Amino acid sequence: MEEQKQIRLTSGEMSQLWTQYMNDSAGMCMLAYFLEKAEDTDIKPVIKHALELSTAHVNKIKAIFKEEKNAIPHGFKLEEDVDLTAPRLFSDNYVLEFIHQMGKIGGISYALSLAIAVRSDITNFYKECLTESMNLYEMAKDVLLEKGLYIRAPYIQNLEHVEYVKQQGFMWDYFGDKRTLTALEISNLFSNIQRSALGMSTLFGFSQISSSKDVINFLIKGANIAKKQIEDMAVKLQESDIPSPVTWSNEVTNSTQYTFSEKLIMFFTSELIAMSLGLFGFSVTSSPRVDLERMYNSFISDIQRYAEDGANIMVKNRWMEKPPSASDREKLARKNYKN
Repeated sequence: MEEQKQIRLTSGEMSQLWTQYMNDSAGMCMLAYFLEKAEDTDIKPVIKHALELSTAHVNKIKAIFKEEKNAIPHGFKLEEDVDLTAPRLFSDNYVLEFIHQMGKIGGISYALSLAIAVRSDITNFYKECLTESMNLYEMAKDVLLEKGLYIRAPYIQNLEHVEYVKQQGFMWDYFGDKRTLTALEISNLFSNIQRSALGMSTLFGFSQISSSKDVINFLIKGANIAKKQIEDMAVKLQESDIPSPVTWSNEVTNSTQYTFSEKLIMFFTSELIAMSLGLFGFSVTSSPRVDLERMYNSFISDIQRYAEDGANIMVKNRWMEKPPSASDREKLARKNYKN
């Protein structure tokens, strides 16, 4: 075991630990504020458990980096990035759905980290994270169900017999009536609408408490992009007589007081962007209907341009912490230049 600990972290392990530290330190700030404002006695324990997990993860990664003599990321801190005395910005119902969605995404992220991990201690850490994330997801889901807040995906008729696709029109239907949606296409559209609706409400809420003109305009632009995407996806469901899920716009208060630092707001928005790109990308690969493929590709193109705008704002204000990177050998060599 002692010999095992001497093995250095691979670039993959380091990148996943660094990214998780940033995400969990940001999550600690958000969750501490949510817990401070929580009133619902059923939802409060879910928030408390999520905060405990994020805190434990940050402390574990700190210990790993310290042992490796690696610089510990600055990340985000309560005293710098959140005002716990600020008025409520989001309802408890919003927070519960927020944790439910983050638990779902956490499961995907930790599964990737586990696949990349080589060292046994890092592998075991991500096994624990994956289990914890799934437990948190289930905990939030159960409370949503108990409160009648869980929005189920639409039902379709049972499969009565096996069929094979007989025409290319199943995929390449440019003109005329389109075939009805497959179960997976419905699931993708429904989940993407739910996630985009939560993101739209989040960005509108963030825009209310920001003071920078650049940040406010950026957030409003992102919320409007999400709104248009929700409308486009809802049309696809309606074409097959499938209802759309409700949005979370009523779960944002009218507070305009400073709550989160703009550094934290921009970081969290960039994470929402990255998550959207990944899930829309999956939707492209699993939606045979060409009109859906074109729609999702259009979404991805719009979000990529939006992401560049956000990165420019973060760099301009020195809010973007540089991730671990390979050494620039040419730059190091130039240090020996003599005048």
